Amino acid sequence: MSVVPVQAVAGAAPATGVRDEAEAAPLAPSARLLPALVAVYRAQLSRARVARIPLLFVATFQSIGIMVLLRGVVDGGEPARSVVSGSSVLVVAFVALNLLAQYFGQLRAGGGLDHYATLPVPPAAVVLGAAAAYASFTVPGTVVTAVTGCVLFQLPMSHLWVLAAVLPLAGAALAGLGAALGLLAPRQELATLCGQLGMSAALLLGVLPAERMPAVIGWARDLLPSTYGVEALARSFDPHPDWVAVGADLGVCAAVGVLSLAVATWAYRRAATR
Repeated sequence: MSVVPVQAVAGAAPATGVRDEAEAAPLAPSARLLPALVAVYRAQLSRARVARIPLLFVATFQSIGIMVLLRGVVDGGEPARSVVSGSSVLVVAFVALNLLAQYFGQLRAGGGLDHYATLPVPPAAVVLGAAAAYASFTVPGTVVTAVTGCVLFQLPMSHLWVLAAVLPLAGAALAGLGAALGLLAPRQELATLCGQLGMSAALLLGVLPAERMPAVIGWARDLLPSTYGVEALARSFDPHPDWVAVGADLGVCAAVGVLSLAVATWAYRRAATR
């Protein structure tokens, strides 16, 4: 007795359990920039709150220690203003530049970027949210350092409100630079090294008085994003500050911040698609 295949039976209907072409499920719409930025900011702030507070203490203690050491060398005047303003912005460089470069380098090496790449979150929201979270940690340390420096060098505190503009602008510029270094470095160790070198540059070029540096070092100082925040804060210690010059320094700092964050966003897209 022969067995007739089912396919050979006249009029047999094809199997209905399998489709020739599966319909692709529609993807969720991408989140808007502002809500996504706020979500990333809150997540980064809550995740790093416990881990970063000891490091913030170290950054503040380091900056105050530098001012105490230089107190025996610098008496007052323009050098004192440079020391206090440079040490205050150094707290921002330690957290926003150094630690953010290490964070993105570790995120890239450990495959953490794949997690963000699967979320409907704009790349700019990831970079800006992380940068804003790390820069937020610098506010208490920077204020404490500036007030301590004013007491040590007997500088006026009447215009310390300029910190309200220096902190976000210098923080954005340094955070964007740190994120770009961490994302562009081919290895995690190189990202850590670049972050350390950037913080050392902010220390040497920002704290030391500009008039005592060679011309070549002065040109390198002009390329550092934090320099213009340091200059704006230093001018505010004058008895009668030149507010036009302060505004110009803050404007340059803002432009550098936008540029560095744009480069960091491009670096994030480049690293996430590889």
